[in-house]
Amino acid sequence: MALFTERELKGRGSVEAAKGYYQRSASAILRDNYKNFSHTKTYDVFLSHSFLDAEVILGLKSALEEKNYTVYVDWIEDKQLSRNNVNSETANQLRMRMKNCSSLFFATSDNSSNSKWMPWELGYFDGLKNKVAIIPIKKSSFDSNNFSGQEYLGLYDYVIEQYGSLHIQYLNGKTKRLQEWIKE
Repeated sequence: MALFTERELKGRGSVEAAKGYYQRSASAILRDNYKNFSHTKTYDVFLSHSFLDAEVILGLKSALEEKNYTVYVDWIEDKQLSRNNVNSETANQLRMRMKNCSSLFFATSDNSSNSKWMPWELGYFDGLKNKVAIIPIKKSSFDSNNFSGQEYLGLYDYVIEQYGSLHIQYLNGKTKRLQEWIKE
């Protein structure tokens, strides 16, 4: 069972960043958001993560999209949300987006344990749809294939890659192809 590594995802994220995710003007971002914004757009995955892992998350988003999943990442899809002024409007926007997502992946890293929003997103989505999985991001491929995170994360199944496709590893050891899990 292979899990994603930080190095692999950072490399992929660097390529995506070079494509221009970060080098756009504010007016271009607002114009594109206005043009593309939709209250009804749906996603396969809401990617809960620490913003301190932005480059890694960009790589993870790319890896998931390469496997034909649609992925919501707040700072990419809703650039108008301010990380400096988080308020009830921010929470309402995230709730709306979560309602339009089929599942939530909780991307673990060294930074995720310090996030104040990730546990909120996890709890809200679990109560909303009960379709949550942990997506472990290992430091290196030499780390153990076993996943252990903060104690409450042990309540959830997690994402693995087998034979080039993504699966859900249930707590009982069984697996299911991700596209089947999302649709059940």
